[in-house]
Amino acid sequence: MNLDGVTFGDETLAVETFALDVRRQGHIQPDPARVIAQLFVPGHYLSGGREGQASGVVEHILALGDDEVDETLASIVDRFADRHRDLAETFRHHADRIGNRLDPANELSEERRLLLGATFTHEYAVEAAALCNPSAVALPDQTRTPAGALRFVMSVRQIGEGHRSSVGFRTGLLDARGDVTMEDPGPFTTAGTIGTSTLDADTFRGLARRRDDTEAIGWVLDRLGHHFTIPELEARLSQLEAQHDTRRNVSKTITWLRDLAARAYTAQFPASSELAERVLFPATSIESNGMEDARFVRFVDDDGAVTYYATYTAFDGRAIAQQLLATTDFLTFTVSPLLGAAAANKGMALFPRRINGQLAALSRYDGASNAIAFSDNIREWPTATPFACPTEAWEAIQVGNCGPPIETSDGWLVLTHGVGPMRTYSIGAMLLDLGDPTKVIGRLRHPMLTPLPGEQDGYVPNVVYSCGAVLHDATLLIPFGIADSSISFATVPMPALLGAMIDATV
Repeated sequence: MNLDGVTFGDETLAVETFALDVRRQGHIQPDPARVIAQLFVPGHYLSGGREGQASGVVEHILALGDDEVDETLASIVDRFADRHRDLAETFRHHADRIGNRLDPANELSEERRLLLGATFTHEYAVEAAALCNPSAVALPDQTRTPAGALRFVMSVRQIGEGHRSSVGFRTGLLDARGDVTMEDPGPFTTAGTIGTSTLDADTFRGLARRRDDTEAIGWVLDRLGHHFTIPELEARLSQLEAQHDTRRNVSKTITWLRDLAARAYTAQFPASSELAERVLFPATSIESNGMEDARFVRFVDDDGAVTYYATYTAFDGRAIAQQLLATTDFLTFTVSPLLGAAAANKGMALFPRRINGQLAALSRYDGASNAIAFSDNIREWPTATPFACPTEAWEAIQVGNCGPPIETSDGWLVLTHGVGPMRTYSIGAMLLDLGDPTKVIGRLRHPMLTPLPGEQDGYVPNVVYSCGAVLHDATLLIPFGIADSSISFATVPMPALLGAMIDATV
């Protein structure tokens, strides 16, 4: 057996070559200096029946002399002010959050208030561990774009302390020659302000169809109107709780409605912030251990309205769930749950428009094959139909998508990922029929991207992976993660890619 010569016994295997002009360029490494300022409550737990440390810390700050307050605050400002867009406002906000431990009659000076806020603040390095799994879409505003070029926004999976993932952004330019230039993300990193979201009653009803407590759920929703807020829901749930002796499953109904409502929220960024500094950080219990692998798509509805959607995987440390991001301007994001059998696993990817009047999405609900789902409700995906299973050695373990389908005149281009021997992740492609995307009409027999020798090592070895590409004229731009550690780019001429596909209809 001679691996170098690909000889096994007396038989020499013919290795088929795959010639496709894939051009790799650029490399983005994680930057541990990209930090956000977060609320930090020391001893924020009960241990052995003892209280946490927060009250004692507050008392210590209140007992400091004015000179020590001024000197300490000046040192903090000197060290940290140029690392954050508005550090003083962050300190004020955190002081207000801890303010319930203060005597209302105790009026603090501005300096002591800022020091109190600083004491309950810490920096979190969003890219401390890794940067990977990008997704690209055209920027909404192309007014500053040179002729023949495309400006794009790239979402990235940022992995920080504790393996917690968040969603970040970069902006770049793909010029007429196919060269990629990334813009400087700037000195600041800013997390969005989290707010409550308006909830949709029809979505709740749709998601409740298969439950055994639909009567109680209907009673709650019928008085709330088509749209409602969490406080309005809580008021109705209090009324339901009082009926525990006359209705079945009241506790289960209340828990389900609260858990579902908690998965919906908004994230708002200041208009003064740059797109590349914005961070969507875990905000609810369902995503407390990470927001993974956002797949962005520019969705154009039948009435011409444009919305940027992204499906992502929420992870709470034990279980995963699919969530939906929506924005029109990348300043305000709404987050809501995705439910149904087709959304039961990782890797949903929305089509960029309706097909025959219905919404469509790629799904990997069974964890091993590509499937497609259709729905009238973007948050509910009840069923999925497999249409592409592993066929080649490089995808023998698992296949899935590498982002939303891209519409071309020849069909829906779907970038795929395959997992094969040595748990190697590679990127391939297939073509689906425009009118009936359940039909595969073309596919690559060999991956167009697989880890090169210099791309094997990292946080997760032997992985190249993308969450979404963008097509500009005849050039396909594929941002891809390397070993779940860093990001690079590949450009592929579309005519060559389509020409390399084999007919999948025979």
